[in-house]
Amino acid sequence: MKALYNYLKEVAFAFVSLANGLLLTLKYFVTPWKSIITENYPDNRANPSVADEFAGEVILIHDENNEHKCTACTLCQLACPNNSIQIISKQVETEDGKKKKVLDKWVYHLEMCTFCKQCIDACPQDAIKMTNSYELSCFDRSTLTKILNQPGSKLKEKPKVTAKVQE
Repeated sequence: MKALYNYLKEVAFAFVSLANGLLLTLKYFVTPWKSIITENYPDNRANPSVADEFAGEVILIHDENNEHKCTACTLCQLACPNNSIQIISKQVETEDGKKKKVLDKWVYHLEMCTFCKQCIDACPQDAIKMTNSYELSCFDRSTLTKILNQPGSKLKEKPKVTAKVQE
C-alpha cells in the first residue's frame, strides 16, 4: 500500500512540475514583445543586448602605452581544461644581472575554448578578460588561433615603493 502511495505521489509531483513549466511558457507567450529580454539574433545585429557576465573570447589587456600585466606565470594555461591557452616565455637578463622570465607569445586557440572563465579566475595579475563579442564564426579555422600580445608590447612596470623611516 505504501508503494502505491509513493508512486501516486511521484506522478502528482511530475504533473505539478509539468504544469509549472507550461504556465511559464504560456506567460511568455502572451507577454508583449517589448518586455521580452531575448531578441531575434540575426535580425537585430545593430543593438545586441549582451549581459555583462557574458563570456566571449579572451583578450590580453593592453593600455595606451602598449603595456600589459602578464608576467608569463602560466597559471591561466594550467587552469584551462582543454589547453586552449599556450604561454611562450623567454629568459632575459636584467641590468643588475638577474634572469627574468618575460612573455614572448600569448597564443589563444579559440576553436578549442569552452568559455568557462577558469583562466580569468586563475590569473593573479588580472591581465586577461573576456569580451562580449559573440560572432566568432569564420570559414577558415586557422584564423581562430590568435596571438594576444601585441607586437612590441611589454610588461607594465610596477611603481617602486620607497619606505621612509621615521625617527
